[in-house]
Amino acid sequence: MNIGIVSDTHDNLDKAEAAVEFFESEEVEKVIHCGDMVAPFTAELFDADFDFRGVRGNNDGEWDLKPVVEDFGSFYNNIAEMEFGSVSIAVYHGTEESIVEGLIEKDYDYVFRGHTHEKKVEEHSETIELNPGGIKLPGQEEVFHVATLNLENREIEFHRIE
Repeated sequence: MNIGIVSDTHDNLDKAEAAVEFFESEEVEKVIHCGDMVAPFTAELFDADFDFRGVRGNNDGEWDLKPVVEDFGSFYNNIAEMEFGSVSIAVYHGTEESIVEGLIEKDYDYVFRGHTHEKKVEEHSETIELNPGGIKLPGQEEVFHVATLNLENREIEFHRIE
């Protein structure tokens, strides 16, 4: 099973749509958004040919974001715990580093997070912390990326989205 991971699209419709098109072209089965979609019109782009799940980010304050996402996927208010076969994943936007650290210490296989807009993959004992990145912020060098995780071979790849 291939999972797509995205974060911090911040109502950038071009980047969000390009991410969706990439995930569809790669035939991922599930897409997990690590927060900061922002508005329902951005979330609606993820109503596509995959199972969609997202968590609330610190900029996801639109009152009807959750019901819009739940029309086609799953939306979690803060932290999501997911299992795919024997693989356990925690998803949290990443606003509080102490919470990220706590999730890593709980021995999930993966902790997906966002917030920093910088891609990252880091091993912590038995847990892999993964941040796919986000749209480019002022002063940042990094461009928008998403990640994919192949659950069969545990291979993580970052993909630059134009």
